[in-house]
Amino acid sequence: MIGIIFDYTGEKIEVRVKDDLVLFRTSSFPSFTSINGLKLDKKGVIEEFPDLKDKENWKEEATKRFKEKIKQMKSEEERIQYIIKDLTKYGYKPLFLQKEGFRPIKLYK
Repeated sequence: MIGIIFDYTGEKIEVRVKDDLVLFRTSSFPSFTSINGLKLDKKGVIEEFPDLKDKENWKEEATKRFKEKIKQMKSEEERIQYIIKDLTKYGYKPLFLQKEGFRPIKLYK
């Protein structure tokens, strides 16, 4: 299991990767949820997948594509690096990274 904490406009977001399962939670909501439970921004989804612009089921299709991409990756490390890279381009700032059994690593001051 690998966990990472991001800051996004003052709110803390935690992402955990265990095998091919990716879970999210915010400082506002104490329980974890999968990608299915997230409120996706249509503008961000369209940036990533322009072909979904005029589709009614854009959220379901984006969720499906995310899950497929995660399953294609070979390790938790590869998955967490993808998530860091992807969320950073949308303004999320990675603060801490922690692998199971190890102390957290501070990523940014």
